[in-house]
Amino acid sequence: MDERQLRNVLDDVRAGRLSRRAFLESMLGFGLTAPLVAQMFAAVDVASAQPKPAFSPTKRGGGGLLKTLWWQAPTLLNPHFATGTKDQDACRIFYEPLASYDPDGNVVPILAADVPSLQNGLVAKDGLSVTWRLRKNATWHDGKPFTADDVVFNWEYAADSATAATTSGQYRDIARIDKLDSHTIKIVFKTPTPFWSAPFCGPTGMLIPKHLFDAFKGGKSREAPTNLKPVGTGPYRFVDFKPGDIVRGELNPSYYEANRPFFDQIEMKGGGDAVSAARAVLQTGEYDYAWNMQVEDDILKRLEQSGKGRIDAALGGNIEHIQLNQTDPWTEVEGEKSSIKTRHPFLTDLAVRQALNLLVDRGAVQEQIYGRTGIATANFLNAPPRVQSKTTKWEFNVDRASQILESAGWKRGADGIRAKDGKKLKLVYQTSINAPRQKNQQIVKQACAKAGIDVDIKSVTPSVYFSSDAANPDTYSHFSTDVQMYTTTMTQPDPQRFMDQFVSWEVAAKANQWQGRNVVRWRNDEYDRTWKAAEAEMDPVKRAVLFIKMNDLLIQNIVVIPVVWRPRIAAISARLRDSTQSGWDSDFWNVAHWWKQA
Repeated sequence: MDERQLRNVLDDVRAGRLSRRAFLESMLGFGLTAPLVAQMFAAVDVASAQPKPAFSPTKRGGGGLLKTLWWQAPTLLNPHFATGTKDQDACRIFYEPLASYDPDGNVVPILAADVPSLQNGLVAKDGLSVTWRLRKNATWHDGKPFTADDVVFNWEYAADSATAATTSGQYRDIARIDKLDSHTIKIVFKTPTPFWSAPFCGPTGMLIPKHLFDAFKGGKSREAPTNLKPVGTGPYRFVDFKPGDIVRGELNPSYYEANRPFFDQIEMKGGGDAVSAARAVLQTGEYDYAWNMQVEDDILKRLEQSGKGRIDAALGGNIEHIQLNQTDPWTEVEGEKSSIKTRHPFLTDLAVRQALNLLVDRGAVQEQIYGRTGIATANFLNAPPRVQSKTTKWEFNVDRASQILESAGWKRGADGIRAKDGKKLKLVYQTSINAPRQKNQQIVKQACAKAGIDVDIKSVTPSVYFSSDAANPDTYSHFSTDVQMYTTTMTQPDPQRFMDQFVSWEVAAKANQWQGRNVVRWRNDEYDRTWKAAEAEMDPVKRAVLFIKMNDLLIQNIVVIPVVWRPRIAAISARLRDSTQSGWDSDFWNVAHWWKQA
């Protein structure tokens, strides 16, 4: 980041377009010290972006309709089957975890009565167990009490391989759960577990009711009527759901928090595009909140000038990246493309991957598209700061990419496309339909053409690309092309679950209905060993070193090509209050506390 860019970012903080927390974390990510960042704040006299509220709600309801926009529409309402944040967020309106993660990554009790710790004796010193005390005043929307039986059931449900739950990784290392009484459980782990809050917390920890799902475990899991008509414990009760379109909820009159929620109804409208969503909040004021503003930054700045809304940035670990398929998407084996039984015809050649890495102009992507909403990076794992590798670097160099390909025997043909052993460097590059992503594709395509690689661009409707439809080959988890790009979200302030996207046992395949998290189908024994070591390492310094090693293995082997480290960007009405964003949790992590000033 040069001086001009830094001044522009400081202007954004001063104007309230970028939060102080996001600025602090991004500067720390660049290697600046906390005292130096503090001096920057003092020098520019940065004011708080959010106006101080005149009052807080003193009663439940009365706030009318809360209108929110998700330009990627949810397709289901069972959190154990969610394949993307839009499904997790839709579920979070109705379902709740034991605890959430605030903007600083702290554990905040939701269905738990308090937070376990070493100090209160609820976290074992050897890391082998954690005890949770549960709220006694929480009930399911149908009036049934929430108890320890529900928590134990969710573990059994998700851990059953026949359920094919996307959350199964959260519960894999639990040896057993002891029900100590009706509202106390003790989770016993198979090995020492430094990140004891992984199960039942955050966006992957939402709990479903035993009495409605008990008959639909395992192979019957997809048959449950409640998959589309949730009965949760959250601040809003289910009213209506049209998959790929809209979710509606109404105030839960029995919610356990006094004077919450403020709104009488909530609407989560899906579909459309990010620019229209931004305009509906920032310019027309038709909506109160819009998710994931993947919009060119100059457009966002123009829309903010109306004064009807603002952009909020919450930095976490989200990364926009390009994946390189390790398997063959054009050969079908036993009814499955990109089968683990195949090898990609040319992306298994390290020279080709090295060339592609040099042909992604991250600097241009940040400057021309993302601005303050994306930071060019060479790392897949960027946060928290203690796990960010300092040895990696990115480079854009068409000439060097060409030299690498030439030396590896990839020669240009009469058509300008390189080939070797009868295989041409022609690839299909897919992503979801979204203006910044299509511009990103064009930047990469143009650079590849100069180096002799022919790129065919494919763009898929977001509601299809990010759906959980096991029969649709155009989903990102099927990965039916050579390369693809999207943002993968880090939903916890600990990288263990985030980095299991590359372990061998998480390969997405027909056998698990393409619910496995390892979409690139990469398998590496050293990576697997390092991930397992981090899972049980209780020394935080040694554990951070292991995560850095995992990141470096990905970058050295060029399994993925990081593009920009993305803060979570939301468009928020100037009248909406307490909608504090966390880079570590669902956008709706504290929706019970949202309210609107008259």
